[in-house]
Amino acid sequence: MAAVLFVCLGNICRSPTAHGIFAGQVRDAGLADSIRVDSCGTGAWHVGEPPDARATAAARRRGYDLSPLRARQFEAGDFQQFDYILAMDRSNLSHLEALRPEGFAGHLGLFLDFHPAPPFGEVPDPYYGGERGFEDVLDLVEAASSGLLEALRSR
Repeated sequence: MAAVLFVCLGNICRSPTAHGIFAGQVRDAGLADSIRVDSCGTGAWHVGEPPDARATAAARRRGYDLSPLRARQFEAGDFQQFDYILAMDRSNLSHLEALRPEGFAGHLGLFLDFHPAPPFGEVPDPYYGGERGFEDVLDLVEAASSGLLEALRSR
């Protein structure tokens, strides 16, 4: 079994969107028993809260349900629980790299490294923007999720 963790700052926009989309793709591929998916944030501001209503609405329009998800903060033990820890941006990746224990054999990197042709290297934070930002995040996450699923299938 592979375990994938998506990480952003507060775990209410980008990482739960990636969590919901990738989990949907995993389920549709018939791999739900083989790939575990979760998400979290590096910050604790929103622990226990559902995803941002705008992220939930944008995902719902494309057939993804984020409503069961609740924010949690990254924990050091996540390094033992997950094979792939994927940050949405370089700032969160840097935070995770500082916590990375010696001997961690998993993949720690940027989520968009799995995008076939990323327009840029990071998933932009749509929190302070308009509705279009959430749609743009969905576009990026859908493509990167497909790339990640292919990478997991081929390993």
